[in-house]
Amino acid sequence: MQHRSFPKIPGLAVSTLGLGAMRLPTIAGDPGRIDEEAATGLVHEAIRAGVNYVDTAWPYHAGASEPFLGRALAGGWRARVQLATKSPVWEMKAEGDWERILDRQLERLATDRIDFYLLHALDGARWDTVQRLRGLAALERARADGRIGHLGFSFHGPASDFATIVDAYDWELCQLQLNYLDQGFQAGLDGLRRAAERRIGVVVMEPLRGGALAASPPAIRSLLARGGRPWSPAEWALRWLWSRPEVVTVLSGMGAAAQLAENAAAAAAAAPLSAGELSLLEEARAWYQARMAVPCTTCGYCQPCPTGVAIADVFNSWNSGRMFEDPRSAAWIYRKFQLDPGAGADQCQECGACVERCPQGIAIPERLREAHAYLTAG
Repeated sequence: MQHRSFPKIPGLAVSTLGLGAMRLPTIAGDPGRIDEEAATGLVHEAIRAGVNYVDTAWPYHAGASEPFLGRALAGGWRARVQLATKSPVWEMKAEGDWERILDRQLERLATDRIDFYLLHALDGARWDTVQRLRGLAALERARADGRIGHLGFSFHGPASDFATIVDAYDWELCQLQLNYLDQGFQAGLDGLRRAAERRIGVVVMEPLRGGALAASPPAIRSLLARGGRPWSPAEWALRWLWSRPEVVTVLSGMGAAAQLAENAAAAAAAAPLSAGELSLLEEARAWYQARMAVPCTTCGYCQPCPTGVAIADVFNSWNSGRMFEDPRSAAWIYRKFQLDPGAGADQCQECGACVERCPQGIAIPERLREAHAYLTAG
C-alpha cells in the first residue's frame, strides 16, 4: 500500500486508499442493519491490506456505522488505523451541543480520541451555524485536551461557499467529492487546487460516483480498452485521482471483499497516468457529457427556490439516469431524496426567479417538467 502525508501533518503516513464506512454489507438491504460478521471481516481485511484511514460519520447506516466500528476495531485493531468521523452540524442548536455530541461519538466509537474530526457536509448555511454557535472554539478545546487529533471539514455546496470556508480557518484537511467525470461539481478541481495552495490536505469522496463509474456502459469499457491496460473502469477512475499529488487519500465505500481486493491491488501499484491515458479518460468524460439531458453545472445560483424545489439535485438525477443508462436508479434517488420531501420538480410554480440567476441560461421551469416526466415514468 502506498502512503502520503497531509502537508500540515508531515510525520503521519496515510494510505492512499481509505475505507469509507457508509456502504458496508447490510442485511436484507436495510441500511440500519449492518451485517456485522461480513462487515467486520471486511474492515479487518482492509487493515491487513495496508489501509490505515477509516472514515465514518454520525448518520451513516442510519446511525449504526459509528457503534459498529467501535466494536469492529476492538482487540487491538483501533491502534492500527487513523479514525475519522464528522460533526453533524445540522444537529447543533446550542453552543454546548458541539462537545455533547462529540462525547457521544467517542462513546459510540469506543475510543478516547478521534484522529480526524470533520465538520460534516458544510455549505454556506451550515458554515453560518458553525460561526453563530462558536463551533470552532468548542472543537479547538477538544483538540487541546486530546479528544480530537486534527480538524477539517467535508463539503457539499456550491464553489463560492467553498472559497469562503477554505479561506476562513487554518484547516488541516478537507474532504471533497471528485472524480474524472465531475471535475466541476461542487468544489471540483478548482477547490482541490485552492486547498493545495493553502497546504490543506485533501481527502476525496465519491471517486466512483456512488459506484456508477465502476458499472460503466459497454461503450466506456470499449473506449478504455484502447489503453491496452488490464484495468477495470473502477481502477481507471481511482488512478485518475491518485495521479493528482494534491490528493492525500481516496475513500472507497467498499461493500464486498472483491471490491476491497481490486482497489487495494490498484492502490499498491498506482503510478501517474500517462498523457495518453488521461486523454482516454477525457474522451470517456465527453461521452458521458454528450448524454446529459440538461447543461446544469450544479453551481447552485438558482437556489433557493421559493417553493423548495431542489433544482440542481433534480437535474443531477435526470442527467445521471441518461448518462449511465440507468433510469431506475435515478428515479429511486428522485423519489427518496427530492420528490417525497417536497423538493421535487412537481412543486415548481414557474415564477421564473431561477431563470434570471442561471449562468447557463437554462429554461429551468420547462426543463423541470421534462425531468419530472422522465424520473416518474416507471
